[in-house]
Amino acid sequence: MKKIAQSTIIGIIFFGMCGCNSVKPTDLTNSNQVTNQADSQAQKIIKIGASSSTVTVLKLLAQAYQSQNKTVKIEFISNSQSEGAIAALNNDIIDIAGSSKKLKPEEDNGKIEYRELAQDLLLVATHNSVKGVNNLSPKQLKAIYKGDITNWRELGGTDAKIIVLDRPEDESAKKLLRKYYLGEDKTTIKAVILNKEGELIETLQSTPNSIGAFSLASSLINQLPVNHLSLNGVVPKAQNFASGQYKMVRDIGILWDKTPSAPTQDFIDFIFSKEGKKLLEENGFVPAK
Repeated sequence: MKKIAQSTIIGIIFFGMCGCNSVKPTDLTNSNQVTNQADSQAQKIIKIGASSSTVTVLKLLAQAYQSQNKTVKIEFISNSQSEGAIAALNNDIIDIAGSSKKLKPEEDNGKIEYRELAQDLLLVATHNSVKGVNNLSPKQLKAIYKGDITNWRELGGTDAKIIVLDRPEDESAKKLLRKYYLGEDKTTIKAVILNKEGELIETLQSTPNSIGAFSLASSLINQLPVNHLSLNGVVPKAQNFASGQYKMVRDIGILWDKTPSAPTQDFIDFIFSKEGKKLLEENGFVPAK
């Protein structure tokens, strides 16, 4: 009787396992549907790599686009420089790269496209603790960065030491400062060098008596509590750039594979659409012609 019982139990387990492992045609269909759905969803992820000076405009556009296209997910991969974003694009790590520098011949593998997106005014601003200083002449700004002027009192402000926040020499913001105001004179060794524009913006807001240069649009979009300085009597705004009075602007462009996925192409079309242009204008950027 025990042997019969054991045989019966073994038989039940065996057939039960067979029943669990058997695959029905409907199961295959359902499995394929799940796989196809997963593939479809994966195709709707757009990955962007942006330099610290271009991430603001691309996130602005991405947010507007995603609000209209709920099935598309746009992911940002951090890059501190334009070169890193372009390299990531060339290695198929991302779908779109944001750059404040035009494509160099050695970066062009023949498979990527570059197009200018907008121009971004560079703002010189101070911490909101700085009072009585609203305008700087080119000579005064140069003297601050050189270290010849070290106290806000020398410029009509309060008696406080000036904290210079600066960017590396190869960054677009520093290159523009040099081109229009600083020349080739060495920057004071007391300047605080910050690698990313976001770091400079955060430090400026948290450091009394500091001064630094960064994107005007970033300040407007985020409503930053900092003092915008006029330079040589000219207020940093798009209208003054259009009239030729304000010179300090940088070019922002995007790059992508010449044969992008359908979702990537659709986002690119949105970026350069009338709606995208209007969004740029409303937030302090000057759309490329």
